[in-house]
Amino acid sequence: MSHWISLITSLPTANSTVRMRTWRALKASGAAVLRDGVYLLPGNEACRTGFEALAADVVAAGGTALVMRVEPPDDTEFEPLFDRSGDYEALSQETLRAFSRVSVDTAAEQLKVSRKLRKSFALITTMDFFPGSAQAQVDAQLTALELACARAMSPNEPQVTAGEITARHLADHQGRTWVTRERPWADRLASAWLIQRFIDPKARIRWLADPADRPAKALGFDFDGADFTHVGHCVTFEVLMASFDLKQPGLARLATLVHYLDAGGLQPAEAVGLEAVLTGLRSQFGDDNALLAAAGLVFDSLLVSFSSEAPAR
Repeated sequence: MSHWISLITSLPTANSTVRMRTWRALKASGAAVLRDGVYLLPGNEACRTGFEALAADVVAAGGTALVMRVEPPDDTEFEPLFDRSGDYEALSQETLRAFSRVSVDTAAEQLKVSRKLRKSFALITTMDFFPGSAQAQVDAQLTALELACARAMSPNEPQVTAGEITARHLADHQGRTWVTRERPWADRLASAWLIQRFIDPKARIRWLADPADRPAKALGFDFDGADFTHVGHCVTFEVLMASFDLKQPGLARLATLVHYLDAGGLQPAEAVGLEAVLTGLRSQFGDDNALLAAAGLVFDSLLVSFSSEAPAR
């Protein structure tokens, strides 16, 4: 790295609140400690902005602070000060322990664990200025844990398929019967809503106890061998969006929620609320068509909200 950003500060001894706030901010920034009161970050704009805001807070509280550019001699290596391999190793061990405990009876509990671990991972990555193989390894382990929990909770979840998503034409998919597995959760519910809302407004949705009972001319979604199912990192909702090139405002944001609730990953802010609502609806409605109708109102409302927040093009 060509240059670095240093914060040199002396905190007011009488103000413990400012000292604690500064310490927490420095820890969250991932700054390296060169010596007492001297901190270092990579020389990018985000790091400079963070140090400058922190310096202003210290000065306002009666301390002293200086942010300066540092260009070390060629033989000085600061990158090892930012090594996060120990953090990733600890997270990896926790992830593997959780993975070993996944079963039908413990899946819900371990899913909660996986979400806490994913939050920890996200925090580490914000401070990992020089990412390497450890970050990718733990990300893959967390994904495997999330999928294991999903499969234990819903044994008939489709296997991920490799390859490209095939482009489809809306005109070829009108007035059709679409089938999927009964007692739908987030991905199947959202996919059925997406089909009726944007792909095939006259679609007839049928819920199957066994995908093997699929009628010959029906279009299947979200089961192994279906016309539309998981591809790579995409869940069925995302595959349908890509297949039909759906880019309506708000859909991409809704897709992040569906993906998280079905396959894990980084948690969107609205995910907890949507999960609670869908869980309640699923308990309330034993009929899948009634469940879809109720969930559809939720997805409609989210789409309106997300669309109004979408930037103008």
